[in-house]
Amino acid sequence: MKRREFVEGSAALGLLAALSSVAKPVSALSGSSTKKATASDSAAVTNRLTPPSHGKIPVAFVVSQGTVMIDLAGPWEVFNNVMIMSRGSSMEDQMPFQTYTVAESMQPVTLGGIKIIPDYTFANAPAPKIVVIPAQNGQTGAMLNWIRKVSKTTDVTMSVCTGAFVLASTGLLAGKPATTHHSAYKSLAVQYPDITVKRGARFVESGNIATAGGLTSGIDLALRVVERYFGRKAAEDTAYQLEYQGTGWTDPASNATYLQAATGSDEHPLCPVCGMEVDPKTAPKSVYKGKTYYFCSQDHKAQFDAAPEKWL
Repeated sequence: MKRREFVEGSAALGLLAALSSVAKPVSALSGSSTKKATASDSAAVTNRLTPPSHGKIPVAFVVSQGTVMIDLAGPWEVFNNVMIMSRGSSMEDQMPFQTYTVAESMQPVTLGGIKIIPDYTFANAPAPKIVVIPAQNGQTGAMLNWIRKVSKTTDVTMSVCTGAFVLASTGLLAGKPATTHHSAYKSLAVQYPDITVKRGARFVESGNIATAGGLTSGIDLALRVVERYFGRKAAEDTAYQLEYQGTGWTDPASNATYLQAATGSDEHPLCPVCGMEVDPKTAPKSVYKGKTYYFCSQDHKAQFDAAPEKWL
């Protein structure tokens, strides 16, 4: 349940205040007693953002066919569950983020089998202060132009998972560090050699541009954005409301398990493009310098065959 729904369904705001003060354990209120000190210190907020004193912070989610559900839904729920009671007495001020979807047209878009109707098109969308780019398949020139245009005035333009490829296509990642899903590290580095790909990063920030690792990493980057606007406690309170146990938002190096590339064997070879385990009996294959390589798809085989030395 979102805080908005909870509050609107309560008899009075006093009920929420009472629950907030009674239901939370001391560790949730103090914010650090159950966390590792290194995690709390490693992502100190030196790049704070200044929220408006009242009113909404508009958050635009760029969508097209094939948008990955959790890449959108994770950050969406983070922003929609932020409540800053000190901002004023009205709900409009206390819940500072306004989320909406933007697409090429108002035609329904499929997200993991679920269809949604976008709120706006690139032609009429309100100017956002935050842009979220999930992984998706429907990249177009209009999308890229819109992202370039609005990012001139955003506080944060962030990608989630392989949404980094959309962001990279705009040119906004050129010369910057970035991350993506661990299976796409190589692809991002090969396709965009001017990007410094950060393996093992939960998220990477560079000016008003930020990239998250795969899938659930988007939740952590969204919590990090909340922290940059409103401080550590606001982000902790939001995570508590969501019953989110992850602490990756406090430590950008927390994806260290993906720091080293996985290794395969003759019995269990890995696709050299994405690292997926494949069946050598049925997988497409190529021979390069006397060694046989197996692939998860014909598309990845073609990418490898075009420039095998880049993938190795």
